[in-house]
Amino acid sequence: MSTKSSKNKYSPEPVSSRSTYIIGGLAVLVIAALVIGGVLWTNSKNKPQNDGYGSVQNSEVAVTVQDNGVVLLGKPSAATTIDLFEDPLCPACAALEHLSGQALAAAVDNGDVAVRYHMLNFLNRASGSGDYSTRAGAALLCVAQSGDAIAYSAFHTKLFATDTQPAEGGSSDHTNDELAQIARDAGASEDVATCISSGTNVEAAAANAAAASQALKDVGSNGTPTVVANGKIVDTGSSDWVSKLSS
Repeated sequence: MSTKSSKNKYSPEPVSSRSTYIIGGLAVLVIAALVIGGVLWTNSKNKPQNDGYGSVQNSEVAVTVQDNGVVLLGKPSAATTIDLFEDPLCPACAALEHLSGQALAAAVDNGDVAVRYHMLNFLNRASGSGDYSTRAGAALLCVAQSGDAIAYSAFHTKLFATDTQPAEGGSSDHTNDELAQIARDAGASEDVATCISSGTNVEAAAANAAAASQALKDVGSNGTPTVVANGKIVDTGSSDWVSKLSS
């Protein structure tokens, strides 16, 4: 073997074990910081806004039924009115209620915002009964017709709660009698419960859902939940979207 050849070969100097440990330790710290930061960011994003407030509480808030079964909830003097399009079986609607429902209730109580609720039923096909979205919309209409805004808000909140909302594509959902009991628990009267259990508003709710579907298309959207303010679709992915409505 040529001695000259062997001398020309590159032999890397051994790296200090102390340097290796320092570099490795720094890398671990950086990774840990990124993981912790990501967890904190995710938790803050998924934390309900105004947590602990609950649903609407102010007796000055009114609820009325407008054309095509649109339900208006708010003070007559509310500074801003938004349109909220939902389907009672929609998981994303439940997520929005979980994250922003309490902040929205506080804004309604304060007179900053009023809400026009538009209930759709395109997810009937994904319900165990085949018509859950329509029947839940009919139940909401029964509560709204009573004029009890506090009960309406509480019932709406409960319908979209994770422990109440049926699973999309599930084998079962709530009967009319079960919806009536949920309304009772939310503070609705026996007359309202009878309206729900008897299915009084089911046909009207189906017609209202068709009108809501067209209204949703008219604002340039085809999915729920959709929030519209001043003719523009609101980015509800922003954690402070409710507070921005009155700014």
